[in-house]
Amino acid sequence: MTSSSAPGAGGITPDDKDWTWTLERPCPECGFVAAAVAAADVAGRIRAVTDPWPVVLARPDVRERPDPATWSVLEYACHVRDVCRLFDGRVHAMLEQDDPRFDNWDQDATAVAERYGEQDPAEVAAGLAVAAAGWADTYEALGPDDWARTGTRSGGSRFTVLSLGRYGLHDLAHHLRDVGVAIP
Repeated sequence: MTSSSAPGAGGITPDDKDWTWTLERPCPECGFVAAAVAAADVAGRIRAVTDPWPVVLARPDVRERPDPATWSVLEYACHVRDVCRLFDGRVHAMLEQDDPRFDNWDQDATAVAERYGEQDPAEVAAGLAVAAAGWADTYEALGPDDWARTGTRSGGSRFTVLSLGRYGLHDLAHHLRDVGVAIP
C-alpha cells in the first residue's frame, strides 16, 4: 500500500491510486493478468483466490503489521471480505439498474471505522467465505446478456459486469501476494 498521500489514521498511507489500468495490462507487482480471465472463469477464480484465507488467518502473527504503514494479515482479510461484499452489491446494481453510479469507497476509512485489526480472525474467515461465495454465485447465475451491463464509478471509470469481475479479481489476487501466498 503505497501512495503519495501522507499517512492517515492507523498509520497507513491511503491508497488513492487508480488501479483500473490492471484491466489493460498485467500487474507488475503481483503478475495477475485480469484481461486473460474469461467470463466463464470469473466465479471459479473468485473461489480460488479466496480459498486460502482461512489458513492464512490461522497464523499466530495474524494481527502483526510487517511495518507501521502496511496492513496486517487480519486487516487485509477484512478488506478482501469487504471487497467481495461491495463488488457483489455493485454487480447486483448493474443487473437491476441502467448504468448505476457507484459512490467512492474509502477502504482506508473503512478499515479504521470497522476496526479491522481488532476483529476476530475466525469470524473474519467465516465472513470472507460467505461473501466470496455470494459474489461467485452471482457470477455463476449470469445470463449471456448480463455480462455487458454497465456501471460507473464516481471518478468516472466505467465497468461492465465482466470488467468489474476482472478488476475485483485483481484486488483479491494482489492481496494474497501481499500476505505471502502464491496466486492460484
